[in-house]
Amino acid sequence: MLTDIEIAQATKARPITEIADVAGVPREYLELYGNTKAKVDYNLLRDSQHEDGKLVLVTAINPTPAGEGKTTTTVGLADAMNLIGKKTVVALREPSLGPVFGIKGGAAGGGYAQVIPMEDINLHFTGDFHAIGAANNLLAALLDAHIHNGNELDIDTRRITWKRVVDMNDRQLRHVVDGLGGKANGVPREDGFDITVASEVMAIFCLATSITDLKERLGRIVVGYSHAGEPVTAHQLHAEGAMAALLKDALKPNLVQTLEGTPAFIHGGPFANIAHGCNSIMATRMAMALGDYCITEAGFGADLGAEKFLDIKCRLTGLKPDAVVVVATVRALKNHGGVPKDQLNDENLEALEAGLPNLLQHVENITKVYKLPCVVAINAFPTDTKAELDLVEAKCKELGVNVALSEVWAQGGKGGTALAEEVVRLCEQPNDFSFSYELEGGIADKIRTLAKRIYRADDVDFTAAAKKEIAELERLGFADMPVCMAKTQYSFSDDASLLGAPRGFRMTVRNVKVSAGAGFIVALTGSIMTMPGLGKRPAAFNIDVDETGKITGLF
Repeated sequence: MLTDIEIAQATKARPITEIADVAGVPREYLELYGNTKAKVDYNLLRDSQHEDGKLVLVTAINPTPAGEGKTTTTVGLADAMNLIGKKTVVALREPSLGPVFGIKGGAAGGGYAQVIPMEDINLHFTGDFHAIGAANNLLAALLDAHIHNGNELDIDTRRITWKRVVDMNDRQLRHVVDGLGGKANGVPREDGFDITVASEVMAIFCLATSITDLKERLGRIVVGYSHAGEPVTAHQLHAEGAMAALLKDALKPNLVQTLEGTPAFIHGGPFANIAHGCNSIMATRMAMALGDYCITEAGFGADLGAEKFLDIKCRLTGLKPDAVVVVATVRALKNHGGVPKDQLNDENLEALEAGLPNLLQHVENITKVYKLPCVVAINAFPTDTKAELDLVEAKCKELGVNVALSEVWAQGGKGGTALAEEVVRLCEQPNDFSFSYELEGGIADKIRTLAKRIYRADDVDFTAAAKKEIAELERLGFADMPVCMAKTQYSFSDDASLLGAPRGFRMTVRNVKVSAGAGFIVALTGSIMTMPGLGKRPAAFNIDVDETGKITGLF
């Protein structure tokens, strides 16, 4: 059996100029990065007159070691839509080097439903993440330079909230002391690093609608507080202009292709467990402008990525999905039902029934909380039995939702035509899209509403530190922002071990901070971290390159 990278390398990519022609991108807006990658000038959105296509969101159950295949399904669905005669463009996030060299893997799909060139996409691509890291760290350097050169803004060095970033899992950098070595080397203080995808610059990058909007958002970043307790912003440090200059080319969406030649925009990549988990608004809008259908995804399970796509991205932009696809596998549902990974190939209807509530809760959230049309896509495995597939279908039909078997991993677009037909049908239905909470009310009220309606928590406990932070943020005028929950992706709760659809649990919010430029409040729950670490046998051990420059071991 061929690996993902062997399948991708065996496929002859079409020149990216041909893909641009398929998408309808005029050549004057195309900036080539070799023969198979290009950036598209965002001025295309301003200059062209267009009617937006339908917007389809692909999400999933809570991830398990068994795998769900959300990106694979997204890519395969886009190919299938084009096969049935619907002009479709896909919009995805860029992979972070942290998971690529860690344990999660890349984000280019799999099997015969991939975007290419997958090696480039999973590694440096067009340099967007490096630009984001540079902009983030420029702000950090300007902040420390300001303190070193007299501290005119009276910044309290014990209350600096801005960290440096690196796009790698590096636990050694979570907590550091810097500025050592005497007066010439700065002011000693406690500091730390986040992974690049956790930077507020990444969130701003993905939510910005123009260079002007990007610059204004960057200026609103709160980097810390003065001794008087007032927020200090990037604008006060005169940082936003230079930061935007570093990001001006990165802000242009990246155009690539699927194995079957479907145009694909891959742009931006905040993690959904610590940020809002969606590709850039620029890419989404460009895909909608060029296609009759835009297929996009949001990170991790629907309790994270889809919730934030709907409650944050849609709220801030006015976007409204026409349909939602919830991806699941029989194997993953059995894992949620208590079956260990090495026994998932065996038929086990009892375990499947025990794990199905995870899928059904996600479906109920989409259809009853957000009031959107929904289809369940079962990502097929050869070990799935008819009895297992029938059980999933029966339980979903009880909620009024259809199930489509997706075989895009093995067959590409032709394995997803049944799913595509159902998506087209759903997109023609009217919907009464609603948010899960309103912006009015206190920060704690919104967090409680979200936790109870989406996660089904009994209640939320706030640490003393979190209560103090909420009170201060409300005093400073940040109360009316949406909330971005930072929590484990493996469970509806803040405890990764509680699989399925747990009940009778409470959540703990230990820290609350403002991302004023992005426009949301971040609530950190449980033991969630903004800088992951590498495991004992990271994926990096398997990756190599030969003397011809051919990469191996990348999935």
